[in-house]
Amino acid sequence: MNCDVVIIGGGASGLACAVRLIRQNANLNIVIIEAGERLGKKLASTGNGQGNITNVNISPDCYFGGGADIVDKVALAPDRLRLEEGLFHCVLQADQTGRVYPAGKQASALVDSLMYELRGKVKIYLNTKVTEIGKNLKITLSSGENIYAKFVVLCAGGKAQKQFKTDGSAYALVQKLGHNVTELYPSLVQLKTDTVFIRNLKGIRVDCTVTAFSDGQSVAKTRGDVIFTDYGVSGNAIFSISPYIADKQGVTLSLNFLQCDDGEIIKDIEKKKEFGYPESELLSGTLHNQLGRAVIKRCGSADAEIICSAAKNFTLNVAGTLGFDYAQVTRGGIDMNGVTDELESKFVKNLFFAGEILDVDGCCGGYNLHWAFASGFFVADSIIKRL
Repeated sequence: MNCDVVIIGGGASGLACAVRLIRQNANLNIVIIEAGERLGKKLASTGNGQGNITNVNISPDCYFGGGADIVDKVALAPDRLRLEEGLFHCVLQADQTGRVYPAGKQASALVDSLMYELRGKVKIYLNTKVTEIGKNLKITLSSGENIYAKFVVLCAGGKAQKQFKTDGSAYALVQKLGHNVTELYPSLVQLKTDTVFIRNLKGIRVDCTVTAFSDGQSVAKTRGDVIFTDYGVSGNAIFSISPYIADKQGVTLSLNFLQCDDGEIIKDIEKKKEFGYPESELLSGTLHNQLGRAVIKRCGSADAEIICSAAKNFTLNVAGTLGFDYAQVTRGGIDMNGVTDELESKFVKNLFFAGEILDVDGCCGGYNLHWAFASGFFVADSIIKRL
């Protein structure tokens, strides 16, 4: 079988690439090959199923990896900062944190929007893996079928969340062609910590400021929800902090549970003492009762200043993460030294890459999907120029 473009991976970047190609040239013979049972499955789950697809605060500082420098050209050019508005057939709205969602808060509707443009215009293989990419762009499928393409776009995702068929096996396809893959880490993921001081806090959610230290140096700071678990901590603040520490050792988290002035906290504790509160309840009403007791038990003192300090600097040593199965995204990927500024392989002409498979990852809050859509569009434009 011969075709114009083979897109390997039917996720966010692959679908965006296909839509952009069809819009530019409706006569293109395009094939999408997806290892899963349906297209856009991971996209349909994004933002807890509500579809957080981008952020109004996109900037280079929100991206990591060896390809972070190219994000400026690919994803942050003026015509790409709001590309999602033209990609989907729905009204988009931003929340107070800058996260952009479809107004209906239904991620599956985003997939439907893309599929309406592609139905009947592309050939789709589901439950099919690519076993080899030849230097002549001969694509061998797990079924044994061969497809010959003028252009190939590899956007099969990273290693995170293997339930979406992103198990990292796609990296091997290009390693055979001479590409290197940087070290891989789970990112946007729950953290395992020491649990000595939080054993009785499972399920408690608290809004706090989290600062991450590596070898004594502050590497990141954010504010949001922290959820205590039997293995450590989860929640939006933890997901937000995890990209900054994915590749670091000796990490400690400092949790500040109280945003108010020290004097106000100390005064309240002293007043409770006057009214005869037991030591364990000196943070009652100021913090969740169980959390307050944990803080006081840890500092082992009824001194108001010591308690205040402990509530503003509750430290946890990070022992690791829950791993790739629970991570939202992969840190690392195809080494950008083997990729041109057009996201084309330096080893195989007309082989392109888009999305998470490259060594580019972003912060929590829609940044990774923005990269996926933008890189898919960017590659499509590069192909159109060559047709």
